Amino acid sequence: MSSDSVRELVFLRSGRLAWRERAAPRPAEPGDAVVRPFLAGRCDGDTLPIHRPVSRALQAGMALGLVDPIVAAICGKIPFQGPFPIGHECVAQVVAVGSGVRKVRIGQTVVVPWAVSCGTCPRCLAGLTSKCATTTRATLAAYGFGPASGPWGGMVTDLIRVPHADHMLVPVPDGVPPLRVAAASDNLADAWRTVVPPLAGREGAKVLILGGGAKSIGLYAAGLAVAHGAATVHYLDDAPGRRQLAESFGAEARPLAGPVRGAYDIVVEATSQARGLRRALAATAPGGVCTAVGYYLATGTRVPLMRMYATDATLRVGVSHARATLPGLLEFVHRTGFPAERVITLLADWDDAPTAYAARTTKLVLARDPLPTRNGPTP
Repeated sequence: MSSDSVRELVFLRSGRLAWRERAAPRPAEPGDAVVRPFLAGRCDGDTLPIHRPVSRALQAGMALGLVDPIVAAICGKIPFQGPFPIGHECVAQVVAVGSGVRKVRIGQTVVVPWAVSCGTCPRCLAGLTSKCATTTRATLAAYGFGPASGPWGGMVTDLIRVPHADHMLVPVPDGVPPLRVAAASDNLADAWRTVVPPLAGREGAKVLILGGGAKSIGLYAAGLAVAHGAATVHYLDDAPGRRQLAESFGAEARPLAGPVRGAYDIVVEATSQARGLRRALAATAPGGVCTAVGYYLATGTRVPLMRMYATDATLRVGVSHARATLPGLLEFVHRTGFPAERVITLLADWDDAPTAYAARTTKLVLARDPLPTRNGPTP
């Protein structure tokens, strides 16, 4: 491989990924930076096309009106059709900056949010950074989803170009182990929004998490709920290993198939199933908040609106706005030492990405050594 090219991990088809070469990125605009990822987390959602051959089934479902056509706007007319660069969680080092970059410096260790945003449009200023009006051409502007979401490539690569770098790149605080925030680009930030804002002003709140679909998000949510003072945190999942992880954070865990007793002020729906969504809403207390973090692809997903009306419940469904969340999240991790790395079930060598990224495990992180800094030690 020449100095003018880099490797990137490419999804080919279900169960198969490979390294491919592409031209090395450089700052194309004054506000750009180029970063070198040295940790890359696998998002819970990436396992959908990796572990199941869903592309043609989703295409047929859209043609028959059974799958929402918005899927095509995010993932292409044949959703998840390879080849495309994959991955949208990373911690990286800045290796080059454009002439207009003022805040970000070379050598800095940063989190790169999954969605590309400018930081100055009305949506970004309102905290809707994953729906940026400047960068979004269709539905999303994002890394790792394929060309329908923009030309940004994936994060499992030697180098990434990041536009609007002074806004996009969020420094990892000194003293925070980078591995601890390997999922901050997406899954950890997604979990934060499900429990931390709703817990504010709800002293003695009861929290329920239905896990198993968005595997790591549910676990991060359990840990964050306990750490933010929820009086009760119940975590339901049929995987014994994940129940043990939830218990290690201080949650009470039991199988998903068991009954849900009582009502909960805050509910996190992470099964990614329509019946899980209905179950979550049925368990939401009057005035409570239910946040659904999974993919609900079918056009016929039934939501119990009359029940929600009667209980004055709120359902939140939507993409996470990681860039808006990251400052508060990273400050919390820095201040408390929240052990988010506990959720990692496989830490694999960067070079083994084509095999490791397809592993059937709860949370995968790829790792390689960071570059030496000017002062000698690595971050």
